[in-house]
Order: sequence, then structure tokens, then C-alpha cells
Amino acid sequence: MDDKIKFIGKRRKNEEKINIDFLNYEEVNKIIKFHKSFPQYKKTPLVELKNLAEKYKVKDIYVKDESYRFGLNAFKVLGGSYAIGRYIAKKLGKDISEITFDYLISDEVKNKLGDITFITATDGNHGRGVAWTANQLKQKCIVYMPKGSAKERVENIALEGAEVTVQDLNYDECVRLADENAKKNGWVMIQDTAWDGYEDIPKWIMQGYMTMAFESYEDLKQKNLKPSHVFLQAGVGSLAAAVTGFFSNIYKDEKPIITIVEPKNANCIFRSIEENKRICVDGDMQTIMAGLACGEPNTVGLKVLMSYAENFISVSDEIAAHGMRVLNAPLSGDVRIISGESGAAPFGTVMKILEDKSLSSIKEKLKIDEDSIILFFSTEGDTDKENFQNIVWNGKYPNL
Repeated sequence: MDDKIKFIGKRRKNEEKINIDFLNYEEVNKIIKFHKSFPQYKKTPLVELKNLAEKYKVKDIYVKDESYRFGLNAFKVLGGSYAIGRYIAKKLGKDISEITFDYLISDEVKNKLGDITFITATDGNHGRGVAWTANQLKQKCIVYMPKGSAKERVENIALEGAEVTVQDLNYDECVRLADENAKKNGWVMIQDTAWDGYEDIPKWIMQGYMTMAFESYEDLKQKNLKPSHVFLQAGVGSLAAAVTGFFSNIYKDEKPIITIVEPKNANCIFRSIEENKRICVDGDMQTIMAGLACGEPNTVGLKVLMSYAENFISVSDEIAAHGMRVLNAPLSGDVRIISGESGAAPFGTVMKILEDKSLSSIKEKLKIDEDSIILFFSTEGDTDKENFQNIVWNGKYPNL
């Protein structure tokens, strides 16, 4: 099992932590207000898997199911829409608190701003969220996708009116191409990763993701509970850093143990923690976890994770497939969750750690016991239905 699950704890000690005020309670209240102005807004379910928790002798297990978000089957629209909202607010000299969905799509805004072309690179979910927002604004959107992108994901972006092309490039190369063409043509790059010189919009995207974390926090607070453990998937690290920063702010005195999970073929954050510096992974990065097949860490997000996450895990595709199957076929009395390859990766990881005695040392390092309340974020549904069925129905990537 060592080749399927690799674990390391945080290596940095006694160093100054990055400022995470931009991921605090005051900011999230503005973001929630913005997202609630959308007619499509509805809080997504926080699913309790009580019987599964009992089986594995932990106090409770909760999964935030983002397949219901805005009818787009994934959480990414939270970041893209908020970043575009912030961009427009800045252009108009307004604060985001003055911006609502109705105002964004109004003729007044369109007339003031004129024609804008938004551009992004994506494996699917982020691009769909940006394309959907641009479509609502009656603006143009261009989307680049890496080679091997699922046909369904390409088609869903095209249905939002975007000009979408699959490039003979990996994800990070698509990002660079989009950035180059944005600068050349005066387009607006809406990208959920960051690098030196491009950090404002990625920060806004990270802030947008906090809506998901805030909803979970509120639901658990109503039950007088707080998570002891939070497991988060990472590609470039934007989502993972956003949720890590939020919970580190909201639970200052008793922060949950936060663990980051990546595919072993695209584990840029895992390797960065090992080397204690930003490490990029290149090549095709073949993995079923398409949303996590990213080789270049978000510069801001990586600093947040280095400062505030405790553990980092690198896993094989079989682990994500296992998570998909367990969520899709719950124990009697628990609720079924349709979770895609990236969304199920942390869940599959923890299931294997809890059920495989050869991994007991990792369980001990994670400090999981009978008092643990474990929180996951299933960030996507079956956004590639063909592959979902091949895994869940036909046993692709078997649990060996």
C-alpha cells in the first residue's frame, strides 16, 4: 500500500506564518452576501454518514456535497463568479458589497464596461463556472483545455457560449498560453492559480470558495459541533488554501487538523512540502483526478498550506475510485453521494486508512480516534458520466 498512499507531516517549524486576513470572517460575510444575490443560490447539503462513522469507530463523518451548486455539478463557479464580480466592482469604482447578480447582468453595467473577453484554462469545472458567468453578463469567454479532457466537460462549457478548444498541452501549459494571449489581446484572465505578478484575481477566486466552507461551519455550529479533522483535495492548492485559511481563522483557539490530498502523478504541493520550497511537476501528469492534474502550485495558496495545514498525502487513482464507490453505495441509513474523481479523493484516502491495518501508523499520525469528527468536501458530481460509470459500475481502477 506504500506505493498507493504516501504521507508526510509539515516540515516547517517556528517560521512566521503568512497573513490570512483575506480569508477571515469579515471577508466571508461579503462573499456570502454576493453569492446569495444569485437566483440560483441554495446552500448545498452537508451530509452526515453516521452509520459509516460507527462502522469505522469515529464520532462522525460529514461530506459537503457540491454537486448541487448553481446547477453546474461542481463548486468552482463560486470562485469564478466572485472574481468577475470583484473585477467589475474595481472597474466601476465600487465595493463588492454594492455588487449583486442583478446589477452584474444589467444593461447599465454592460453599457459602462462595453465588450469584455474573459479567458481561462481549465480541466472542466472552473472553465464552466467562468463561461457561465460570462454568458450571464452577455460577454465573451475563451477557454483552453488540456489534452485528454473529457468530451462531456468540453461540451458543457461550449453550451455556455464559450469558445472552447482542447490544446495539445498539459494544464499548466494551457494556463501559460491563456496568459500570453490575454496580454497580447487585452483580454481578462480569470485563473484559479497564481504566480509572481498575477495574484489579485487568484486571491479573489480563493475568497469565493469560502462560501462552501462557511456554509459547512454554520451547519455544524447549529449542531454544536466542530470538525476535529478536515481533509482537502489539492490541484494548484486554491480550494485547499481557501478552506484551510477560513478554518484557521474561525477556529483560532482549537483549529482542526488539516490534511491535503493529491494524486501521486501531480503532487506538486506534497513535493513542495518535502523540499520546503515551491516545486513544480511537469509532463502529462496522467490521473483520473483531472481537476487535480496541476503541476504548478498557486504561490499564495502554497504559503497558506505551508503555514496552516498539518499533513500531506499523495495517492494513486485507485484510492479516488474507492472513494467514489463507497460514497455511491452507502451503508443502510446513510445518504448516497455522487462524487467525481477529484471530489472523492480525500474520502477514499481516509476510508483506506481506516480499513487497512497496514496503514495504522498513518492513522496514528493523523490522530484519528473515537472522538474524531471528520469533514470532507465532495467538490464535484459526475461531471464525466462515462468515466463515472466505468469506475462505479464496471470496476475500473479496482481496489487492490
